[in-house]
Amino acid sequence: MTRERQALQETAREFVRREVSPYLQQWENAGSVPGELHLAAAKQGLLGVSFPEEVGGQGGDLLDSVAMQEAFFEAGASSGLMAALFTGGIALPHIAANGSADLVDRFVRPTLAGEKIGSLAVTEPGGGSDVAGIRTTARREGDDYVVNGAKTFITSGVRADFVTTAVRTGGPGHSGISLLVIEKGSPGFSVDRALTKMGWHCSDTAELSFVDVRVPATHLVGEENTGFVQIAEQFVVERIGLAVHAYGIAARSLALTADYCRHRETFGKPLIANQVVRHKLVEMHRQVEVARTYTRSVAARHVAGTPEHGHSVIAEACMAKQTAVDCATYVCDQAVQLHGGTGYLHGTEVERHYRDARILPIGGGANEVLADLAARLLGYAS
Repeated sequence: MTRERQALQETAREFVRREVSPYLQQWENAGSVPGELHLAAAKQGLLGVSFPEEVGGQGGDLLDSVAMQEAFFEAGASSGLMAALFTGGIALPHIAANGSADLVDRFVRPTLAGEKIGSLAVTEPGGGSDVAGIRTTARREGDDYVVNGAKTFITSGVRADFVTTAVRTGGPGHSGISLLVIEKGSPGFSVDRALTKMGWHCSDTAELSFVDVRVPATHLVGEENTGFVQIAEQFVVERIGLAVHAYGIAARSLALTADYCRHRETFGKPLIANQVVRHKLVEMHRQVEVARTYTRSVAARHVAGTPEHGHSVIAEACMAKQTAVDCATYVCDQAVQLHGGTGYLHGTEVERHYRDARILPIGGGANEVLADLAARLLGYAS
């Protein structure tokens, strides 16, 4: 690892120790993180690590982002905290890559500066992972689009100042989808309700509705009917990010559990003196290392961008995510088990990771959907 990435990791760890850990349970109870945290993270150069300098970022790449996220988790950040603080990582890339200079100035730069919060609205009620089946419509009327429809499971949807929204501007299927930036306060755009979840408590999640919402045509991201391609281009990064969430909370849970087992005494000896406990810790360690090594490898190939390996990297991102979320499911469960009754108490860190881990096989494409996509890309489907 380069010295620059090591320095980035130390900045991230110190940020968590100073700005996050003392307040995380408070934010969990409140159901959101404060806007001030975005400003603080931006001042440390953390929000725009993988965005180009010309749009207000720090000019790094996906590997820098992976290194930073690993450090956040190592220091005790939760998956929900990361989802809330770094929602710009899914709301902005399409605008940064394909949006007009005006859209970049109005939405990308202020979000990376911590002054605005953005979200991405793709999933619809009854739609799940079927991006090509989007029903929210955007009909062109003069200089505006008129948007009607609904979105659900939208991360940061309650707090967001704007929503990068997938809409149908053309015919059925993936070829008729576009992306529009819709601002909070637009007449007819409402947050119907905040969703209460099993985990990710400090990450607000919303249902949104659009009733004859007029959106300036200048808020179109890229060309009309190219939205599906834009979304698909970012899926590899999103899935690698969720894989980092998974092995990140697993690694943190392992570290907490190993320390607990060294100090917790039962029947006159430390827990770690029992062979069955040591073997569980070894298996937890093995799964974390496999997930971390595989995900880093896929991320490196994606950054290298070898054209002939494009489909392979998309498939491997799906498999890296599944490998990592399987790891998190197992390791976080065993962490609670080895903590005993303490691990079952609300507010215990391993209990939080256990709950947060459950969304990871669902978000960013359910395991079953991604396995089928990988099968097609690898030539295993008829």
